[in-house]
Amino acid sequence: MTEHQIHGYIAEGYGRVADAFRRNFERQGEIGAAVAVFDGDRPVVDIWGGRRDATRRLPWERDTVAPVFSSTKGVAALVLAILVSQGQLDYDQPVAKYWPEFAAHGKGEVTVRQLIDHQVGLHILHGRLTLEELLDLDRVAELLAVQRPGWTPGTKQGYHPVSIGLFVNELVRRTDRAGRSLRHVIAEDIAGPLAVDFTLGLPEDLAADRIVRLVRTSGADLRYERNVPWNQALPALLRRGPLFRALANPDLGMPEDFVRPEIMRVELPGSNGVGSARALARVYAAGLRGEPPIDAEVRARLADPGPVPAPDAVLWTPTRFHLGFRKSSPVFPFGSRDHRAYGTPGMGGSLGFADPATGLSFAYVPNRLGLTLNGDIRCHRVARAIFG
Repeated sequence: MTEHQIHGYIAEGYGRVADAFRRNFERQGEIGAAVAVFDGDRPVVDIWGGRRDATRRLPWERDTVAPVFSSTKGVAALVLAILVSQGQLDYDQPVAKYWPEFAAHGKGEVTVRQLIDHQVGLHILHGRLTLEELLDLDRVAELLAVQRPGWTPGTKQGYHPVSIGLFVNELVRRTDRAGRSLRHVIAEDIAGPLAVDFTLGLPEDLAADRIVRLVRTSGADLRYERNVPWNQALPALLRRGPLFRALANPDLGMPEDFVRPEIMRVELPGSNGVGSARALARVYAAGLRGEPPIDAEVRARLADPGPVPAPDAVLWTPTRFHLGFRKSSPVFPFGSRDHRAYGTPGMGGSLGFADPATGLSFAYVPNRLGLTLNGDIRCHRVARAIFG
């Protein structure tokens, strides 16, 4: 097997995707990765290559899975869309309608939309949360409810890298008919019916040789990081600024630690999803078709271009959020040029999204951790081979 041999399936007309994927190994320092594209319910790209460990001894296999970090947020947003379709939740109603305790400290009028679109200033949690405490979802809910907004809700936006998943999880627990948390909803209503490898955290019965070993970019690999927003990276390296503070509580360690059992046993619906590119693309493909049940009206709302990009108080770059998803922006372009595509990128380089204009869904999952939160050049290079 040659170093950059690609495995899997490519439908006729999608050869450029494989070419771009191979160039990531040749020019961008890729170690191991997978990419998948669905056209409706038909897989047109399902390829993988490279190695799943830092020593480059273990091959990336068809059933290899990896942490996808904030790409998890898109799956959580699809769960909210299901609840809206069921009439259990309304984007434009106050969060306190479903979670009365949330009204504390002036949050009584905060809408679901404002919360999930990062407009409330709850990115920095006050009151230390340990990994052990994260196992007690009632305790987590108590701490979340008493948080104070960082600004007047709705007046600006700022990315909530970790906390938003905790808020969404409690909102799901309050509105799901069975009172389930996101881990169980994803397993029972999405991953199970679709027969895909996607979990929130790691199931105990997952074979250890199926999950990648994450590799932090450092040293010589820095030459591949040509799209790092240094206005984010430098304050984080200096351990200051809103992004650093937002990532500091709960303390989850370094990104490469996300395969540790103590991190993967808790529910972090904005951070610790684990899956394959095939699974992530399949989930978005199902969402485009309304399977799991997302009705036509809600699907049309997800496909709305959303607001214009606005300055982000945490990422210090223009961002566009819409109903829990990221939308295309100048610093994070993806999908067709009509800006209807919706999805989320993950720290390290993963990306999943659906494109209503073409009916295509896309996912990229690597194990070398890039240094940008806005979508890595590797996934962008492959996506551009499809969308231009």
